[in-house]
Amino acid sequence: MNLPTDALDPEVAQLVAGYPCVVTTLVAWGDMDANRHVNNVVYLRYMEHARLHYFGMIGWLDHGTGIGPILAYTDCRFRRPLAYPDDVSIATKISEVGEDRFTMQTIIVSHKLKAIAAEGQQRLVSYDYLHHHKAPLPEVIRQRISEIEGRAGQQSNSQ
Repeated sequence: MNLPTDALDPEVAQLVAGYPCVVTTLVAWGDMDANRHVNNVVYLRYMEHARLHYFGMIGWLDHGTGIGPILAYTDCRFRRPLAYPDDVSIATKISEVGEDRFTMQTIIVSHKLKAIAAEGQQRLVSYDYLHHHKAPLPEVIRQRISEIEGRAGQQSNSQ
């Protein structure tokens, strides 16, 4: 489920303020492991979900050029355990743009805890899937990132 940030609990909304892409989902029973908390790999899946939503926002899921993003690096700092039942908001922003890559910052916020449960970073490289090599970041994608990130700096309730 994707809720506008103004529909979120005020404490959760404050934590995701400044992130232009916020995706909210429920923590499923099946996300937990034998220790009765969300398995670490699921946090990375949550981050992937928000990353793909951001790609949709900038039009990079169906760009039509054969050039698209490829994940070069990811990390996750686990700050609090998540467990069912809960909802989480995954907030993503781009912190750095290079000639052929960009860096995303992501936080996962627990609605039950009203706190950041994890934070991560992903480095994406622009990749030519037709010719199998790095490619410059398309100008249209660079412009869309700039527009989206610029709006995020001006208002905290963006989706």
